[in-house]
Amino acid sequence: MYSSTYDGGAKYATHGFPGPMNISSCPPPHAAATRGTAARWSTGLCHCCDDPANCLITAFCPCVTFGQIGEIVSRGSVSCAASGFVYAVLALTGLPCLYSCFYRSRMRGQYVLEEAPVADCLVHFCCEPCSLCQEYRELKNRGFDMGIGWEANVDRQQRGMANAPTVIVGMDR
Repeated sequence: MYSSTYDGGAKYATHGFPGPMNISSCPPPHAAATRGTAARWSTGLCHCCDDPANCLITAFCPCVTFGQIGEIVSRGSVSCAASGFVYAVLALTGLPCLYSCFYRSRMRGQYVLEEAPVADCLVHFCCEPCSLCQEYRELKNRGFDMGIGWEANVDRQQRGMANAPTVIVGMDR
C-alpha cells in the first residue's frame, strides 16, 4: 500500500475517500510503470458527446474545463481560476496543450491509467478539446462533482462519511 503522505503532506492527505475517489490510496505517478498494469479510461477519447454540456463549454471556452480539471488533479493546491487563467494566457500563444498535457500525465499517474491512445502530449496537441472532455468525464465518473471544486468535494465526502443515513424501522412504502 502507498503512504498517504505521498502528496507532500497536503492538508487533505489523511481524509480518505471511499472507492475510486480514495485519494489517500492513489499511487505515486511512477507506480504504473513499476506495476506494469494500467487501467483503461472510463470513456473513449472521442466520446465528447457523452456529456453534451461539458462538450459545448470545452468547445467554446476550454479554459473553464481545464480549470476544473486542474483544481481536482492538483488536489486544491491550484485553484480553478488560476489554472483556467494560465490556460487562457497560454491559449493566446497557441500552445495551451503543453500545459494541459502535464496535468493529463499527472492524472494518469494518480489513477494508474493507460497512456492511450498515444502519448499524453500528442493527444493534447492533436485533439485538445477531446482530451479535456475525456479527463473531465474520467474525474466525474470517479465521483467528483466538477462544478464545486476540490475543497467542496472533500467536505461533501467527509459529511457523507460522518453522517450515515438514518433507517427508521417499521416504515413501509
